[in-house]
Amino acid sequence: MAQVKRGAMERAAAPATATHPAGGRSDRGVPRSVPDPAAARAATDPTILAAVAAEAGLRRVHFVAWRDLDDPEAGGSELHAHRIASIWAQAGLDVTVRTSGVPGQPEQVERDGYRITRRSGRYAVFGEAALEALRLRPAPGEGLVEVWNGMPFFSPLWYRGPRLVFLHHVHAEMWRMVLPAWMARMGETVERRIAPFLYRGSRVVTLSQSSREEIVDMLGLERDRVTVAPPGIEPRFAPGGRRSTEPLVVAVGRLVPVKRFDLLIEALVKVRTRVKNLRAVIVGEGYERPALEALRARHGAGEWIDLPGRVDEGALAEWYRRAWVVASTSQREGWGMTLTEAAACGTPAVASDIAGHRDAVLDGRTGLLAEGAEGVASALEAMLTDEALRARLGQGALERSRWFTWQATARATLEALASECARRT
Repeated sequence: MAQVKRGAMERAAAPATATHPAGGRSDRGVPRSVPDPAAARAATDPTILAAVAAEAGLRRVHFVAWRDLDDPEAGGSELHAHRIASIWAQAGLDVTVRTSGVPGQPEQVERDGYRITRRSGRYAVFGEAALEALRLRPAPGEGLVEVWNGMPFFSPLWYRGPRLVFLHHVHAEMWRMVLPAWMARMGETVERRIAPFLYRGSRVVTLSQSSREEIVDMLGLERDRVTVAPPGIEPRFAPGGRRSTEPLVVAVGRLVPVKRFDLLIEALVKVRTRVKNLRAVIVGEGYERPALEALRARHGAGEWIDLPGRVDEGALAEWYRRAWVVASTSQREGWGMTLTEAAACGTPAVASDIAGHRDAVLDGRTGLLAEGAEGVASALEAMLTDEALRARLGQGALERSRWFTWQATARATLEALASECARRT
């Protein structure tokens, strides 16, 4: 039977240990790849990023990405690209973004200082963006950022200037979860056989050390060419308001197979046999909604599991603050941004034990990692019924969340692109 990750409960009662910013483990509960709070605060100064760009001779950056932030299916990858693009633009860089079209939205738009071109179909964008780039040879002072989200743009074949690749995680079994068999086989072949050969010399930026290990082990990319830059947390996510008077579990994400909300619902049903007044809210929208609603109905859980759809950012922050626990049972994540957003509100996490989550959640310090529906149910029950444990992990989550800022993420990624400029020079 799957259980809570071994040793987590014992560590929850012990002094915190985690990664040090400069390397190895420290006694402060901070991942090695994250700057200290003073450095994170310093990174908010746009003149620092401007100096990094100027030293590299970088004036203009083009992004190519599958989807735009306004896309109905946009998620963490789109938010990540948007935050970095906007902060780079604030630092004086000329930033453009090329994505597929957004239904019912204009083709050209400006957002937070950078320009977006949104046209082409879901799959046509990969070829059309490449052809556009081939017609415009990179000028001095220009660089490219490719967002490799499942299917790559194959930028090594068509861009000769300084180049950076955002790769949040390996998709692996995700192909078979969402595509017909023949398309899944094609996706797997591209990801595991073709792309690694083409991208072997590329500078890749990913979100977590555990995702870096998977990229190196599963795709065979060079370890020293993969940089880790964890995502930031929006300032609006902060403590405030009151916790729910009844046990409340909140989960956030697109309603798609990889998030495995069906597993979460099964775990919640098990927990409610022992925590009688449990309530749960799964925030998000997606094509899995009918299946999840049917599963909820089969368990007679319609009165206590709510599926409110998308909510605005203010309402999302309130759900995090009211929750006793935030949960994620995802199969694949580069990080788990909802977990650290909730952490910034003082809410601990129960999450699946996968790459990405292993960095977003310090097992036994800021939350609990678990495997399978039984393991998730056991972890949730422990968290909901042990007030001291919940308070201790919530405090640990809050303290650690202060290390993560989008400005620090933007600086780390810009320095990676600047290093490619210097390498080519």
